[in-house]
Amino acid sequence: MDSRFLQTYVHVVELGSIAQAARHQGLTPATVQQRLRALEADVGSALIARSGRTVKPTPAGTRILERARAILRDVRDLRSAASDTELPAGPLRLGATPTALTGIMPPVLRTWVARHPHIEIYIEPAPSTLLYSKVLAGELDGALLVHPLFSIPKTCVWRDLRQEPLVLVTPAGMKVRDPLAVLAREPYIRYDRSVVGGKMAEDYLRARNLRPHVRFELDGIDSIARLVSEGLGVALLPDWAASGEPSASVRRWPLPAPCPARTVGAIWLRSGVRSALMRAFVELTETELGLA
Repeated sequence: MDSRFLQTYVHVVELGSIAQAARHQGLTPATVQQRLRALEADVGSALIARSGRTVKPTPAGTRILERARAILRDVRDLRSAASDTELPAGPLRLGATPTALTGIMPPVLRTWVARHPHIEIYIEPAPSTLLYSKVLAGELDGALLVHPLFSIPKTCVWRDLRQEPLVLVTPAGMKVRDPLAVLAREPYIRYDRSVVGGKMAEDYLRARNLRPHVRFELDGIDSIARLVSEGLGVALLPDWAASGEPSASVRRWPLPAPCPARTVGAIWLRSGVRSALMRAFVELTETELGLA
C-alpha cells in the first residue's frame, strides 16, 4: 500500500472535493481519481461516494479514516527517525498564534533556513486552544501559544518566551493622563472573554468597578488594533509582539498596578519523534529573543 495514496484519500475527505485535493497536492484531478481507485482496489472496498458537487466517505471509508491518519503519522515518524544527521528529519509541524507568527517567528525562521536549509517547517496558524489540543493529539510537533489557565501535563515540555502585561490601546493621536478615565469615557472594543487575554482584561475591569461602553467584542489582537487605529474605540490587550501596521497607528499605555500578564511560550510532547527538532527551534527562538 502506497502511503501517498492514503494521504490523497485523507485530503479528499478533509477538503470534500477531488478538485481541491488535487490543487492541495499539486496533482491533476485525474491523478487523484487514479490514486483513489488504486487504494480502493487494495483494500477491497469503495471509500468515496459523490454527494452533489462534493464527495464524502462511505461507511468503510469512515471506518478507516482515523487509521489512515495514524499510519501517515507513523510514516512521518519513521522518516524522521531515519535521519543520518544529529537532528531528526522534517518536516517540523509547528503551530503558532497569529501574533506569534508575525511578531516572534520571522527572524527565527530566517536564521533557521540559514542553518537548516533542508529541514522544512509546516506552519499552522490558529488560536491557542486549538493548537494546544493538536499538540496533545500528536497532530502538531509543537506550538507557540499562550499558556492556558491551567497546568500543562507532564507529558509535555513548556518553555516561557514572553510576558505580555495588559495595556490600554488607543489611536496614536489620543492623549492619555488617566488610563482608567479613558476606559470609563471612550467606546470600548472588548477582547473575546473566552480567551486568556480577554478574561484577564475582564477581570481587571471588574476589580476596578469599571463598566465601559462596549461597541464590539471579537477575538484577534491585530483585528482589534486595526479597529482602534480607525478611531472606533479603545481596548485592553496584552502587550503583544508586532511589527509595522497596525501597531504603528496605535499607542500602548501602561495600566495602574496590579496588572496581569499572559505568558507566551512553546509547548511540545516529551516523547515525540521530532521533539529534538522542536527543542532546537525553541532554543533558536530563545537566542533571537535574547533569553539564551
